[in-house]
Amino acid sequence: MQEIYLDNSATTPVLPAVAAAMQEILVENYGNPSSLHHKGMLAERVLKDARRLLAQACGANKNEIYFTSGGTEANNVAIKGVARRLKRRGMHLVTSKIEHPSVLYAYRALEAEGFRVTYLDVNKDGLLHANDVAAAVCEDTILVSVMHINNEVGSILPVAEIGEHIKEKNPQTLFHVDAVQSFAKIPIHVTQWQADLLTISAHKIHGPKGCGALYRRQGIPLEPLCHGGDQEGGVRPGTENVAGIAGFAHAARIALQQQENNLAYIQKLKDKCMSGLQARIPDVVQNGPQAGAAHILNVCIPGIKGEVLVHALEEEGIYLSTGSACHSQRADPSHVLQAMGRTAAEIEASLRISFSALITVDELTFAMDKMSEAVQTLRLMTRRRL
Repeated sequence: MQEIYLDNSATTPVLPAVAAAMQEILVENYGNPSSLHHKGMLAERVLKDARRLLAQACGANKNEIYFTSGGTEANNVAIKGVARRLKRRGMHLVTSKIEHPSVLYAYRALEAEGFRVTYLDVNKDGLLHANDVAAAVCEDTILVSVMHINNEVGSILPVAEIGEHIKEKNPQTLFHVDAVQSFAKIPIHVTQWQADLLTISAHKIHGPKGCGALYRRQGIPLEPLCHGGDQEGGVRPGTENVAGIAGFAHAARIALQQQENNLAYIQKLKDKCMSGLQARIPDVVQNGPQAGAAHILNVCIPGIKGEVLVHALEEEGIYLSTGSACHSQRADPSHVLQAMGRTAAEIEASLRISFSALITVDELTFAMDKMSEAVQTLRLMTRRRL
């Protein structure tokens, strides 16, 4: 049975070239980058080269990139680190209701420590207006955190405009962008966005899991979450994951070289998928904006439980999801779709299809045919029960 992987917003398959680069580190260049001998210096060079490449991709300086275990840790370091270090300046924080759980849960933890958090509403398409962000910023607001691309519905937030409005309202307020879903897919630039902190991750771009990075603008104060070493400037102590970082850099290099072509091709897949589903399942409805991210399509098929459809398609070797992988093991409805005003029935009937350049048109056509067949079968079963 062929496998068709359409859950690339959750994670992506590691490219063979990336795995080979990691294998070389694991087997040959296995030194500790903090060691003074030759093996250590070779490992340190790997980190320097990766840091330089990722910094260039973000429009940053190489000394502003700090490696972490992934996007979740980077988000927590940014949010908790700033809040705890700057709490004497202010106790107010701002974010949106559609953020990744690693952001929302970090804010909830800070609320338990006495911080005030404003959770901003979004519109029916999952979009946040810069004016609403600026209106929430006040004299004691120390941090605003928003994502660039929403991981469930693909809405693209106007981070450049948001950054401009924040700094106009209060130049002392720091701005954090979660760019996990956008890095190396569409251009990002921390300076143009006036971002003070930015999060990226390897496994969304065909790199390894367990490796991410945080951009921290030079001079931005942070309280580290962990202590016990001077690695990563003390921001993230502990021996670096050299193999993972090498894989991250290799995946980023490939993605950046192919960014423009990949974006056009993936947009073609998304457009074909939406029009194909509408032809096969006329009552299908798209959740999210028409002009959202190319690699994410969230749809609602009325009367069909998304979870049931996911498992039915899995039997055919087709993999997609009902939403964020961070919530897939729990019965909680999507907080993103809730914030967009969807009903409980609509949320239950929704699923996410996310693309990569590795998917062929023929594979997508096959997946749509199987999805249509599964929907017809499930609806027939429902009618018979009634």
